[in-house]
This record gives sequence, structure tokens and C-alpha cells, in this order.
Amino acid sequence: MTRTPPLTLLLLAVLGGGVMWFIETALASSGRAVIIPPITLGVALLLIGIIIVLMALPVRKVSRGVAHARVDPFYATRVVMLAKASSLGGAILGGAGISIVGFLLSRSVVAAPGAVTMSVTSAAGALLLLVAGLVAEHMCALPPDDTRPGNTRPGDTRSGDERQGGSPNTRGIT
Repeated sequence: MTRTPPLTLLLLAVLGGGVMWFIETALASSGRAVIIPPITLGVALLLIGIIIVLMALPVRKVSRGVAHARVDPFYATRVVMLAKASSLGGAILGGAGISIVGFLLSRSVVAAPGAVTMSVTSAAGALLLLVAGLVAEHMCALPPDDTRPGNTRPGDTRSGDERQGGSPNTRGIT
């Protein structure tokens, strides 16, 4: 699996911001109340980000050779997929939260300070979820293989030729 490219995150943030700006404008122009995210949304997104990083710690230990235990490959796959989903979702929600803050601050009628604070908290929680997802995704990445003869990873007992696809009996044969 490849790492999440920054351009994708930027495009999702712009998309989330644009859609939310449109929704807020449509609600305000029709005389309805605009969407103000609760402060608990930002706190919940932050806690989800912390949990994802904690879930990635065992995978990081095993992939770096720190722990001698094995990790379940299904668990590692789930963690890396959850990390990728968190970074993408954090980008969308972060863009939407920043858009709400911008919308509230750009109106001629001053919004209540509590509304701006709740929106800023939600945007910050979403951006922290984005960062936590990227950190967890990085923690689940395997280190690059070094296939030069004589270099082994911890626990690898194969010779350099075996790691390159040959067998011990075919050394020197091209």
C-alpha cells in the first residue's frame, strides 16, 4: 500500500470546505440556522486519533525489529486501512471546519463567540485526526529492504543470494 499523497489530502480538504461553504450559504440565504459543530466533535476526533496511533504501536515495534513477537497480518492491515481512512476523513472534516470558521467570521452580523470557538475546536480536532492518521500510516510502513550481500534484517537467517531470489547452490552462476 502506498502512502497517502499530500495532493489528495489537499484536494479533499478543498472539496470539504467548498461543499460546507455552499451548505452554509444556502442555509443562511433561506433564513435557516447555519450548521455549528458541537465542541464534543473536536474532542471525539482527537480521541480517535490518539487511539489509532496507540493501535499502530505494536505494528511499529514488530516492523522495526524491536519486539520479538509476531503481529497478526490482518491486524496490521486493519490498522493501516484505519489510518488511511482517518487521514482522508480528517482532511475532509478539517476543510469543512475551516470553511465554517471562515463563513462565520466573514458575515456582517457577528456570530456568537461560542459558535466560533466550537467551530475552531472541531476544525482543530479534524486536523489532529489527519496528522494522527498520517503518523499511524508511517508507523505501519515496512522499512526498505537492503538486499546487498551481508546485510540482514533482524531474525533473517538467509544469505544475500537467497534474499535476492537465488538458492545457496546457485551462487556465482549467472
